[in-house]
Amino acid sequence: MIYHNFDELLAQAAPHIRGGRTLAVVRPEDPNTLEAVVEAKNKGGLESILVGDKNKIAAGLRGLGHDPDSFAIVSADSDEDAVFTAADLVNEGKAHVIMKGLIETPILMKNLFKERCNFRTGKLISHICFVQIPSYHKIVALSDIALNIAPTLEQKRDILENAVDAMLRMGFDKPMVAVLAANEHVSEKMPETVDAAALKTMNQDGVIKNCVVEGPLSYDLAISPKVAAIKKCTSPVPGNVDLMIMPNISAGNILLKSLVYSAGAHRAGIVVGGRVPMVLPSRAAVAEDKYLPMLLAAAAG
Repeated sequence: MIYHNFDELLAQAAPHIRGGRTLAVVRPEDPNTLEAVVEAKNKGGLESILVGDKNKIAAGLRGLGHDPDSFAIVSADSDEDAVFTAADLVNEGKAHVIMKGLIETPILMKNLFKERCNFRTGKLISHICFVQIPSYHKIVALSDIALNIAPTLEQKRDILENAVDAMLRMGFDKPMVAVLAANEHVSEKMPETVDAAALKTMNQDGVIKNCVVEGPLSYDLAISPKVAAIKKCTSPVPGNVDLMIMPNISAGNILLKSLVYSAGAHRAGIVVGGRVPMVLPSRAAVAEDKYLPMLLAAAAG
């Protein structure tokens, strides 16, 4: 299915989310996280289990005008205890997404990756950012723009497969994947172009499945039907891309911020590759910035 905007994506995912998806929120002791939890419940039917200081969580809910008794709250005495409790909820099948509240990301990840949490699956943990660009005809995903700094070829394969798996669960049709570089010519002087060509070959050989991979591609060729027509591309990916694989974190981060601040794009990111999807918003993020990733993670879970 093609999603022209986030509203269409969420409408398609709504039955899946309302059918029993639950977040385990680690230390939701700040107003923005709690407000996002309430909004996700009221608008998206997404339930949450709030793990942390029970008194602070209850006080925060009351401060927003909500009855704490209407929410599932599990007491945790420390950051470590809160993370372990969230992991236990996942392993018991009671939670399907983990979200970060008022806890530092390194502390969350360090504890979540401990063996007792059973969170690692053997896959690379990677970030997917979904972007709604006013000038493009559908939602497009970028990966990885936040976690993996300079991925190797094998890591790029994991990043690609993680993203495709999540997108298929969210109802996307067979994703059109562009592996980005400065241009479409393979040169050993530009190692990212060699990696891109290798990923395309893996797809053609059936090693990478359930998508169509083209690369290396420049950004304009990937995103613009006009450029694709001028260059007489025969691949179905140019001008119709669903997923763009970044050569490194700097390129991805710069591209995303350019789209947001110069092209008016809206974005929402999730983390995949673990036992369940994760939402890792900035602790300073407002409720609106947390609400959409929560629902997308639930749709991908």
